[in-house]
Amino acid sequence: MPFYLIHGDITKIRADAIVNAANPSLLGGGGVDGAIHRAAGPGLRKECETLGGCAPGEAKRTAAYGLPARFVIHTVGPVWEGGGRGEEEILASCYRRSLHLAAESGCASVAFPLVSAGAYGMPRPIALRVAGEEIGAFLADGHDEMTVLLVLFDPPASMRGTYGELNRTLEGLTGFPREANPCSAAAPEKKKGLFRRVGFLAERAPRADACKRQEESAPPTLSSAGGFFPDTAADSVSLEEALSMIDESFSEMLLRKIDERGMKDAECYRRANVDRKLFSKIRSDPQYRPSKTTALAFAIALELSLAETEELLLKAGYALSPSAPFDVIVKYFIERGNYNVFEINEALYAFDQKQIGA
Repeated sequence: MPFYLIHGDITKIRADAIVNAANPSLLGGGGVDGAIHRAAGPGLRKECETLGGCAPGEAKRTAAYGLPARFVIHTVGPVWEGGGRGEEEILASCYRRSLHLAAESGCASVAFPLVSAGAYGMPRPIALRVAGEEIGAFLADGHDEMTVLLVLFDPPASMRGTYGELNRTLEGLTGFPREANPCSAAAPEKKKGLFRRVGFLAERAPRADACKRQEESAPPTLSSAGGFFPDTAADSVSLEEALSMIDESFSEMLLRKIDERGMKDAECYRRANVDRKLFSKIRSDPQYRPSKTTALAFAIALELSLAETEELLLKAGYALSPSAPFDVIVKYFIERGNYNVFEINEALYAFDQKQIGA
């Protein structure tokens, strides 16, 4: 069911269906509408001439012609008149009807522009919120095999102004914004990272001397030999005994937490923004090692506390870093009890980070 924000030209997106933010005549216009008609070629207009137009909030389907898709789904968004004329409800209908039409057409993937946020004047934050709510609700309602892309024309950095102190904190991190992939120590490829205004209180990392004092006063748990037993006993413990002390795996802890919370598998992987195939791999392999984003996706889905999240990450061989923008953003939302994966992904997108579940 993955749902992501990406930056690009919707006419170049390969998907089963591309959604056109059309005008009521369906005969082409400016912005996304004109770009789609130009890229598709004259056949698209000829077919649209047979449809008799389209009312705001409705959706109609045509072939895609010269576009890298099977279908174009045309929907007419509302013109913004201040918010008191049902604009949000009409926009929500655009997304619902387009998604249902895509599902009825057998589409496994669909790409949307941000409907009504251009020439029709709807404030971008409102248009983005409605899009996220409707797409998320649709995917959670049993349509978990569909991938939905929200294709934004403006670059991610244009959204950072809404994040206040979080923006200032991240700009101060070493390596930001160059370090876009939190899971790799190599030179990362920049990812296009999704929703809400947030503030941020930066946490300072412990000083080295404080860490040393803490280590000296802590009880022995991990020996220099790498086992979970005191150094004094390390030489007398066999390899077989050491292996028997291995704790539960990531997969085992994940399944235990799902059971403890009384969740269904489908509810968990939908909330994690991952598909059923990936979850099946994790369930069938006790030693499955996920990516860091996948591990955090399930921490978000399960609404784990920060301590529980760090424990789940450790099972997969990861840790949260105070110097990685991805980790700082996700930690911020967890500490404030906001487990809405789409709002988290909006912030990650704005700061060019890999999105949760991606």
